Amino acid sequence: MPAKKTVKKSSAKTKTAAKKSAEKPAKSESKPQPKAQSNAPAGKSAQSKSAVYDESKIKTLSSLEHIRLRTGMYIGRLGDGSNPDDGIYVLLKEVIDNGVDEFIMGNGKLIEVAVKDITKAGAASVKIRDFGRGIPLGKLVECVSVINTGAKYNDDVFQFSVGLNGVGTKAVNALSIYFRVVAVRNGEFAEAIFERGTLKSQRKGKLKEKIKDGTLVEFTPDPEIFKNYAFNTEFIEKRMKNYAFLNAGLTLAFNGNKFVSNNGLYDLLFEETGDDCLYPLGYYRGEHSANGQIEIAFTHTNNYGEEYFSFVNGQYTSDGGTHLSAFKEGFLKGIQTFFKKDYKSEDVREGTIASIAIKLKNPVFESQTKNKLGNSDIRAWVVQEVRNAVEDWLHKNPEASKKLEQKIIANESLRTELNAVKKEAREAAKKIALKIPKLKDCKFHLEDGEEGEESTIFITEGDSAAGSIVSSRDVMTQAIFALRGKVENVYGKKRAAIYKNEELFNMMMALGIDNDIEGLRYAKIVIATDADFDGFHIRNLLLTFFLSYFEELVTAGHVYILETPLFRVRTKKETRYCYTEKERDEASAALGSSCEITRFKGLGEISPKEFGQFIGEDIRLVPVSVNTLKQVPQVLSFYMGKNTPERREYIMKNLIEDAG
Repeated sequence: MPAKKTVKKSSAKTKTAAKKSAEKPAKSESKPQPKAQSNAPAGKSAQSKSAVYDESKIKTLSSLEHIRLRTGMYIGRLGDGSNPDDGIYVLLKEVIDNGVDEFIMGNGKLIEVAVKDITKAGAASVKIRDFGRGIPLGKLVECVSVINTGAKYNDDVFQFSVGLNGVGTKAVNALSIYFRVVAVRNGEFAEAIFERGTLKSQRKGKLKEKIKDGTLVEFTPDPEIFKNYAFNTEFIEKRMKNYAFLNAGLTLAFNGNKFVSNNGLYDLLFEETGDDCLYPLGYYRGEHSANGQIEIAFTHTNNYGEEYFSFVNGQYTSDGGTHLSAFKEGFLKGIQTFFKKDYKSEDVREGTIASIAIKLKNPVFESQTKNKLGNSDIRAWVVQEVRNAVEDWLHKNPEASKKLEQKIIANESLRTELNAVKKEAREAAKKIALKIPKLKDCKFHLEDGEEGEESTIFITEGDSAAGSIVSSRDVMTQAIFALRGKVENVYGKKRAAIYKNEELFNMMMALGIDNDIEGLRYAKIVIATDADFDGFHIRNLLLTFFLSYFEELVTAGHVYILETPLFRVRTKKETRYCYTEKERDEASAALGSSCEITRFKGLGEISPKEFGQFIGEDIRLVPVSVNTLKQVPQVLSFYMGKNTPERREYIMKNLIEDAG
């Protein structure tokens, strides 16, 4: 909580003196006056505090103006395209969702998507064509520019739509420097072109050639809103796959590649796990009912932790919600009922990988970006249907049920062993319970709600690197944990090993994950190491730790890598920081031959005054992500496992290429 302000009450004598002073005219305009005392926050003048507040200051914005002014309310984060949750992907999703809604209602089995860079710096052209019914021609302009206008309030037209508030496409329109929409229906068309939400032209007519019904949308995200952005094709392809998995029979074509699934969530889970399963994938798809529809897929692997993919009406709910918590409850109850044993939740769920998709008529999301479902009334329905589905599947698959029981018993044994090790570790750590070594904590944490959403912990190598961050950090939201050096390579080791390692245990305590990831204290875990071979090695060791034992932290988007400048190029008048050799050369050419070039060898070489700008508003973070979970063991085995001939050959080849 912010510190409370102390306000001293004025005495009667002081008030009288003030009154007389006010009545007495000033003797001279040129005479220096004492500085006025102000309680206004630093950076704000008394003039701004006393600004006139009257009817003239009241503004009424149009809906599209409001979207541009308060963009985050509608699409969440802005970003530059380096994170899959950045705004430009939300714009893409909002338009594709409309085509998916058409498919769900039985209209159009193909959606075409094309994204390409255009000549204007920091901009890209997006084109999306569906083959549904097409927006009604007489309401085309209103449907893409007037908030709370659309057909998705009508259950007869759209029963299981993601977009129910009439905002999505309007936000795309308002946030684009070019927006064109064309609707085709029964041989006729209507077209409208906008610029930043303002209508520039429109026309209607009959088509000379026969064209399939549907809607075409073209847009270019506004570089004024999305600074220096670029689309990442891997992120888009991941979205296309999810759309296909969630809508069996729908084909999505993206830049020439087609994505289609015939088996729904079964295909999604197989894509993630491959053959790395203890038993064949369990699958269930329910019938449409008054509650909605549910589809699930599940299995177990030998990996630590648990992994879930949850969806509502085709929307990926990265933060889960009531449907996911109800699935976990129903999954446990189904297994307990089948085996007639009161297995503990943690023993059943350890190693689980599962997916759930539900369709609802009236989904209630906790934000416009729809990352978390809030419908509390669906819990009983989801729990019961999942419980019955799991129990029924186990009866029909006796071999799989045996392997599942063996997994649960093994988890029980592991938990017992782990609890004993944890107890020893906690006993040894009692003396540091109040102060974790090498941790410089911040005030707000993840559990503090809105204040903790930006909470970040930097994991650094050594005290010198930590020193620069400590001196320049935001003490409210930024914490630092300093490693002594290279941590242990934990690849292939049992989970008990990390609790026996003092430094790793201290790091887990700092993060709040010494019991499980539910206790995570920070929204972002940032690996901040030097940009040299030792730094890269430490980075790989930490990533091995997270991916081996706390994979969910990575898949949930909590782990990042900090980018810091490699070079400083400066003259007496200007200083530029460069993150690559190319940027260094460009800065050197721009500033001239007299410029001074400094190469930063480590974070400790950057002064606190300089470092502050690299962990402030302009911080550069690279999110750590995985394309599919089945690739994780392969990658870790190759880079962090035994020193095989293949790895030696790979290293030597790349060393030679770098030297050349």
